[in-house]
Amino acid sequence: MTTPYHPPRKYSVRIEGHRTSISLEPIFWDLLRAAAARSNIAVNTLVAAIDAERIRSETPPGLAGAIRIWLVTHELVSRHD
Repeated sequence: MTTPYHPPRKYSVRIEGHRTSISLEPIFWDLLRAAAARSNIAVNTLVAAIDAERIRSETPPGLAGAIRIWLVTHELVSRHD
């Protein structure tokens, strides 16, 4: 088993036709890919949905932080359903 402790890496995504990069630890990137696969959508589509949700919040975090928060809350909700 490899260690989950790894510094963030840059990943390229496309949101509404615009390319951007996000810095995420590989474990969060793997969780993001798995969540997208479970929903049968592309990672870019999921990232765009998370981005839109974070922008509507009262105090929007950065995109990478929003992805981490979404993954943690999504996984907690999924486990309780």
